[in-house]
Amino acid sequence: MTSSRGAQTALHLFLVWATMVAAVPTLGFWLLVTAWGGGAGAVMLALALGVPLTVGLLATTGIPVRAVVPLCGSVSQRLGWAVLVFVLGTLGVLAGLAAYSGDVDLGSAGTRVALTGVPYAVAAAFFVPNRWVRLGAVAALAAAVAYGGFIGPTQSRQRQHAAEVARYREHPELLYVIATPPGMRVARAEVGPAFFYVEYHSVQQDAYVALAVRSPLTPKLQCPKPVEKEMACTVDGHGEMRTLRDFPGGVITLTRRYRNAEVAVSSKMLDEPGLRHLLHTLHPLSDTELEELMREKVIDQRAAG
Repeated sequence: MTSSRGAQTALHLFLVWATMVAAVPTLGFWLLVTAWGGGAGAVMLALALGVPLTVGLLATTGIPVRAVVPLCGSVSQRLGWAVLVFVLGTLGVLAGLAAYSGDVDLGSAGTRVALTGVPYAVAAAFFVPNRWVRLGAVAALAAAVAYGGFIGPTQSRQRQHAAEVARYREHPELLYVIATPPGMRVARAEVGPAFFYVEYHSVQQDAYVALAVRSPLTPKLQCPKPVEKEMACTVDGHGEMRTLRDFPGGVITLTRRYRNAEVAVSSKMLDEPGLRHLLHTLHPLSDTELEELMREKVIDQRAAG
């Protein structure tokens, strides 16, 4: 390709891009406004007027390359070329919209507007009888498919995952867990604005241990007054509170202060030494443990209020 033909081709592709950057968003906005106020009939009328006008504008971009692109040699050929470029480019725009609706990052509003002209310029490049121009178009198409179909969705999932982790870790001072009791697994976990709750169930579903971490409600642990019916409550000299409900053989709960949180562990299966041993294993929820809870889909978040 001579320098003159190269300059003509570059100008041609730039004009295709610039024309469609102006025309496509305008046409889309017109259709949106028409659909909002006039219904399906008005949309069809807008399409009947807008599409031929857009194709006509696109055909004018083929004038500088009449001697370079065979399909742009005459007025009728340029109109046929414009229809082909419009159809192929619009398919590319629709693919971009589908990717964007799937939360693929396409940049700022200005970048997205600029990208609307790219599919049409790439489509036009395929009609330039030059191997390097067509290879460039193939490379651009391959890059768009790779980003829109694979790279972009992967990045979107990573962003969503990071945002979900950040929501769970909004109150890290409450995110503590115990070592999973032998023969048990985490059955449910819930994160709230002032609490973190985890239930451990046995594989046979015949026993459980519950861990509740919450913001302290009082300066020191104290038994509720009046004490509920069928409940015994004591606070020892170390500030640890023991409650027993539905005795005999009821649910035992040990509660103690840990840093800036109030931690309670309950069970109907374990005795006090067993619960106290579990409290000694209390530790901050690690990233690995949080990832496992999310992967097993056993953790949920409760909104404030």
